[in-house]
Amino acid sequence: MKLIFASLLLASSTAAIAQLSAPQPVAYVDPIPAPRDIPYPGTMTVKVDATDIERGIIEVRQTIPVRESGRMTLLVPAYLPGKHASRLELDKLGGLVIKAGGKTLVWKRDPVDVHAFHIDVPDGARALDLEFQFLSAVASDQGRIVVTREMMNLQFEQLSFYPAGYFTRQIPVTASVTYPKGWQAATALRPTATVGDTITYGTVSYEVLQDSPIFAGKYFRRDDLGQGVILNTVADHPRELAVTPEVLALHRNLVDQAIKLFGSRHYDHYDFLHAITDRMGGIGLEHHRSSENQNDPGYFTDWAASLPDHNLLPHEFVHSWNGKFRLGADSWTPDFRTPKRNSLLWVYEGQTQFWGHVLEARSGMSSKADVLDKLASIAASLDNRPARSWRSLDDTTNDPIISARRPKAWLSWQRSEDYYNEGLLIWVEADAIIREGTGGARGMDDFARAFFGIRDGDWGQVTYTFDDVVATLNSVYAYDWRAFLTQRLTEKAPRAPLLGFEKSGYKLVYTDTPTNWMTRTQKHGKYLDLIYSLGINVAKGKVSAIQWDGPAFKAGMVVGQEIIAVNGVPYTEEVLKAAVTAAKGGKAPIRLTIKTESQVRDVALDWTGGLRYPRFQKTGTGEGALDRLLTAR
Repeated sequence: MKLIFASLLLASSTAAIAQLSAPQPVAYVDPIPAPRDIPYPGTMTVKVDATDIERGIIEVRQTIPVRESGRMTLLVPAYLPGKHASRLELDKLGGLVIKAGGKTLVWKRDPVDVHAFHIDVPDGARALDLEFQFLSAVASDQGRIVVTREMMNLQFEQLSFYPAGYFTRQIPVTASVTYPKGWQAATALRPTATVGDTITYGTVSYEVLQDSPIFAGKYFRRDDLGQGVILNTVADHPRELAVTPEVLALHRNLVDQAIKLFGSRHYDHYDFLHAITDRMGGIGLEHHRSSENQNDPGYFTDWAASLPDHNLLPHEFVHSWNGKFRLGADSWTPDFRTPKRNSLLWVYEGQTQFWGHVLEARSGMSSKADVLDKLASIAASLDNRPARSWRSLDDTTNDPIISARRPKAWLSWQRSEDYYNEGLLIWVEADAIIREGTGGARGMDDFARAFFGIRDGDWGQVTYTFDDVVATLNSVYAYDWRAFLTQRLTEKAPRAPLLGFEKSGYKLVYTDTPTNWMTRTQKHGKYLDLIYSLGINVAKGKVSAIQWDGPAFKAGMVVGQEIIAVNGVPYTEEVLKAAVTAAKGGKAPIRLTIKTESQVRDVALDWTGGLRYPRFQKTGTGEGALDRLLTAR
């Protein structure tokens, strides 16, 4: 009976499904021409008026030569180098008007690719004249602040269109910018004319224009670091521009040590675009002949306290070689519409992270002890990331597209852009393997010169594949690098690969006293780090991070909850740390009173291990491989 009933039910369900409406998809043919490696017929001009600093509205007039009538597609850049995903703030485009011969044309945005705009060029037209505004954010909840009363950051991907159908390196363009009166500007572009507050820059390809942002400001300092490198600094206040000869010498050391490392320069000149500000939005973004860098006030004037910021310039400078000159083959694209593939970010960003910290130590930007403490913090973070058990490192190279750096409630169980720091661990281990196998005669320095040091003076791009990385490693030291890299990229291990540090003379341990680096970082970031004890970080009394399966997690706590009291005592950072210390070796839980929206409740955290902070402990005697790696050349 049950079988008959089931058969009848299935038959009736099948009949009902068969009677449902069932549309077919509308055919779609991509109307946007594919890029061709041929010269564009004419030179575009882009004229920018950046004088409205009160409202942050940037006016743009652009002229695009045309040679024939008919359908034409204009693009705004979508997939931006260095951002590893489509990140343009397209919503900030305003007032777009396109004319030809004084006649306004009708434009139509593509319904599939919203970065594309279709127009019909009339007979006899010789150029398209565009007018529009970039409506920069005026509050942080609208996006990154790029214009203040003291400074601005102009990025040409937000200030221009380009014609579809051409490699961007084949489209010539001349840009000019009118700045607020009395301001100074820095960029990798070089001026050809200055009239009043308007600077006209030399003609470059559209690819180079996009790769040449501008920092400009009311308070400006320019320092020659040697080797064709300039440090251009803008600041919220002129007092932030005061720098001692000793601190400036460290920045010159950075340039010298980088040239010694790579044995080449892949720029004709290089400009650090550097903002010391808490008003303009933060940034750290690489370009071939420049980089965009934001550090907090006090960077120059309180050098010891600015320790957490000392790695930014080394990291971005390394990118001139790694990421700009040498680039993963699947990340290179002929235009800014073609999607980027990021399978080799563990080289692009991972090895840049590695060399950035090495150069930070070699230059003296940070002491060797502080760099070791930074590396210990990185090692501990990854060693306490249970997400490694289900998500391999290679999958994190998709994170720029998946999450675009949005906050994560359970980062230790989700992973993030771990190809940066776990990529670093790969290269520490590679250095240890090479040094061990060659009796200390060779190391990753030899890889850097062989891989990045080719073609001195060439600031084009040379792509590479996984096989190229393996081949270069084997040229330095014969080893099964393919198996090694494949294992590290694909393994789902419960703990981080710390063998490189162990081979190099250091072991990760935990003590009840934070390192200088961690103390400075907590003060700089205005938070309390208890992630290795209670499994939480706390910022301004609210939980800002939760360790998966840690004491706070097991007590049901989540990010965003406010801690009101600790064991009945009103919350302060010192009260909470004292409670963790007092509970060490005991049996009683630590009781927190927490508030979630309108609810207040008590939770009990079972933790009797006391305060725990990571650091490295030296093993063996004498100088180890890591010591030699961090030593100035």
